[in-house]
Amino acid sequence: MSNDAPGATRALVNRVRGIRYEEIPDEAREVARHCLLDFLGCALAGSDDPLTDILVAQVAAGEGGSQAGLIGRPERATLQTAALINGAAGHALDFDDTHTAMGHPSVPVIPALLALAESRDADGRSVLDALVAGIEMECRLGLLCGQEHYAAGFHSTATYGTFGAAAACAHLLDLDENAWLNAMGLAGTQAAGLKSAFGTMTKPFHAGRAASAGLLSAQLAEGGFTAQSAILEVEQGFAATHACKDPSAAALEAQPDPLLIRDTLFKYHAACYLTHAAIEAAKLLRGQHGVAPDDVERVDVEVHPMLLGVCNIQEPATGLEGKFSLRATTALSFLDRDTGDPALFRDATMAEPEVVALRDRITVSSTTEVTPTQARLTVLTPGGSVQELVDAGTPAKDLADQGRRIVDKFRTLATARLGNERADALAAAVHGIDEPGALADVLRLACGTPGRA
Repeated sequence: MSNDAPGATRALVNRVRGIRYEEIPDEAREVARHCLLDFLGCALAGSDDPLTDILVAQVAAGEGGSQAGLIGRPERATLQTAALINGAAGHALDFDDTHTAMGHPSVPVIPALLALAESRDADGRSVLDALVAGIEMECRLGLLCGQEHYAAGFHSTATYGTFGAAAACAHLLDLDENAWLNAMGLAGTQAAGLKSAFGTMTKPFHAGRAASAGLLSAQLAEGGFTAQSAILEVEQGFAATHACKDPSAAALEAQPDPLLIRDTLFKYHAACYLTHAAIEAAKLLRGQHGVAPDDVERVDVEVHPMLLGVCNIQEPATGLEGKFSLRATTALSFLDRDTGDPALFRDATMAEPEVVALRDRITVSSTTEVTPTQARLTVLTPGGSVQELVDAGTPAKDLADQGRRIVDKFRTLATARLGNERADALAAAVHGIDEPGALADVLRLACGTPGRA
């Protein structure tokens, strides 16, 4: 296949391939550190999730791989298996970062990068550089495709994330342009994942599979494997088959210039991000307007139509389903439950009479008057009605405050696996990831946790 690829594929590759550490703004580097620490906390917390145990038992056991460590576990695995398992663990709680352009940006990229970096003895600067490049690739692709891709039923973390992981690994390997194009071709033909899997173990599996497939794409391209080099725009290519609206170089050039990693959003509630605006609105109604659960006669939750196919499970029976239920998460917020605690989202919680009774007084409807990251709640009480509109899609302006919140979240998630001393050491290593030897410290502290069977 010729590597003459005019159009979006080559334009996007050239835009991302040229990213260099020295030219990355300080703010973007800082957010990259936040992404890494947040992912590690989520992966540590998900390292003993049942889905992670199943993957280790069914995929890693007997494989004999020892190239890369598993986060929060003593086992080791091949590079691709480590990327798969660490990616699934990082998304097991659905608590990892998100982005309005593509879904969850870090979880497909970082597991692929860490496995490859460990095998190649890379340094932290190279990993940070490649992380920015990988997130740039998947988010730019998300902007090119628009909402049609997601609305058609594709899970963008899985699909765009495969491209992001491939780009990050291609960047770390310093591939030439032809190899980059082949890596994108390989990523595009493997990119898969359906929203119909939400609420099951398959959604986290999507993230791990994207990490593994992206890593494989870059490895094969490094070895000279060929692929469709115009994968985005070619007839029957990614755009044509995956409901992307305008895969053109012109559309890419019209996008804003700043690095998109800066707009990463971080979760402080352990549920689907599209439930967060409703959770925050319920908190405001409870805290600032004094709405008590017993006073609630009815709650009307208005959201964008896109959310109805994502997080509108009406009567969740499991904790996983509860993460994708606007009714359940809104009820938990009104009840002043700690939605930032992953342990809240258990099967037993979804069956509690108090939760079910309030959930059943909540209705969800759609309107185009709000954006996908907004929610408008109207509460009817014996004293009348009160309303709040919240937008959860605005990136933090104060990065220092964001950093403190992520460190607090990381400690909550990581100390149960690592203990206080080791968790603090890991957070410090991530903070200094640019320094010589820091990446080795990150890998040593995050993997091979003592006391795990």
